[in-house]
Amino acid sequence: MNPNARLAARFAALKTENRPALVSYVTAGDPDMATSQRILDGLPAAGVDVIELGMPFSDPMADGPAIQKAALRALKEGQTQAKTLEMVRAFREKDTTTPIVLMGYYNPIYRYGVDRFLTDAARAGVDGLIVVDIPPEHDDELCQPAAQHGIDFIRLATPTTDTKRLPKVLGNASGFVYYVSVAGVTGGSAPTPEKLERSVSNLREHTKLPIAVGFGIRTPEQAAIIGRFSDAVVVGSALVDCIEHAATPDEAVKGVHDLARDLAESIRECREVSEPQVS
Repeated sequence: MNPNARLAARFAALKTENRPALVSYVTAGDPDMATSQRILDGLPAAGVDVIELGMPFSDPMADGPAIQKAALRALKEGQTQAKTLEMVRAFREKDTTTPIVLMGYYNPIYRYGVDRFLTDAARAGVDGLIVVDIPPEHDDELCQPAAQHGIDFIRLATPTTDTKRLPKVLGNASGFVYYVSVAGVTGGSAPTPEKLERSVSNLREHTKLPIAVGFGIRTPEQAAIIGRFSDAVVVGSALVDCIEHAATPDEAVKGVHDLARDLAESIRECREVSEPQVS
């Protein structure tokens, strides 16, 4: 399956199942490349529908402590952009349908070379990019070239995104829209469901793309609540914490996959309608 088709196919399939996607974030190369590959390869079997794979960067300004430390662990072990793409290539040898979105910052892509990076990413089997520090005013630098390589460019919307600015933010977006549920960095406090539902409803007036909600979602219970009104639930810091707190590589792999299974089970059931009571 070609890049740019996997995300659309996955969300279309989930819509027919009337359930949201589970989107998981892990950092490439954390705690080391071999263990990270095992974690990545096992995510679909654990129930993950879309994978966000973090590209380690030394100055991850939008990330909280958990993901910052994950990036530093990966970099210390020698993770590079080329190795991250190699992980995607290895994953694609086993799985040709699960979408992979690379998430990170523009600096490592710029240093790699934009055209070279997009060419290599498309060949590796990358489906989308989330680059948090490049605004829509600079779409010609990465967003539009990504589209030419068949790679979706996912935009972030936040509680502070002005309604008048949304058309600019979403103009060249594709794949899905990532709604940042809280103002702040990743791993923050849990969002308020009622306010979130209103925000997602308002955002739907500006886009037909699926809307994923992330930041601050850590438990299966929280994921189920968010999944009732969103198209996807994103969990990152809680999974990364499993790696940090593991005593061994095997424990890290098991911890991430166990939590992913619990999250997947909770959101698979989050829209089930109770049987009417017979009086």
